[in-house]
Amino acid sequence: MSLQPFTQVSGQAAPLLAANVDTDVIMPKQFLKGIDRQGLDRGLFFDLRFLPDGTPNPEFVLNQPAWQGASFLVVGPNFGCGSSREHAVWGLQQMGIRALIGSSFAGIFFDNCQRNGVLLITLEEAQVQRLGQWVGQAETARISLDLEAQQIALADGSIIEFEIDTLRKTALLLGLDAIGSTLQRREQIKAFERQHLVDNPWLS
Repeated sequence: MSLQPFTQVSGQAAPLLAANVDTDVIMPKQFLKGIDRQGLDRGLFFDLRFLPDGTPNPEFVLNQPAWQGASFLVVGPNFGCGSSREHAVWGLQQMGIRALIGSSFAGIFFDNCQRNGVLLITLEEAQVQRLGQWVGQAETARISLDLEAQQIALADGSIIEFEIDTLRKTALLLGLDAIGSTLQRREQIKAFERQHLVDNPWLS
């Protein structure tokens, strides 16, 4: 599957700093019934975004004018814990979220984001809290992420640098999922297959 490459992206960043936000909060179970991925943007953070009568909750950050259409979320520790539902990541994608910035992420959620082209940036908790306060002000909520340079540029021109695994970075820059990354090495794979049959002729 071809994914949207991540190179340089600018946009609003919304703070969502509660700890242990699990996948049932990100994508409640009633939105897992479909046979395709359609409409998951409606389900994203449903119980936070909407009041019991179905109207938007004005207290939820993504419903507030400064953060509507946000490209990034600054999140609390252990974000994405709970069940392994990939729908949580699909919902984030459909809402236009390109990257999450936090101090720690649940393992399966982390892998699901990688497979679907969502950038996860891990910083020290103190950095995350400061960044969350910074983007929590409407006038400084816009940031720019440069994956090639591994930098976050804030509204005042200051820079936060981040680390990322080289293979994960390359896949995101090129818009490759796991299959696409594997096919980048198709010639090496074919060469191995040919040599393996030479070394073990009974296999053919």
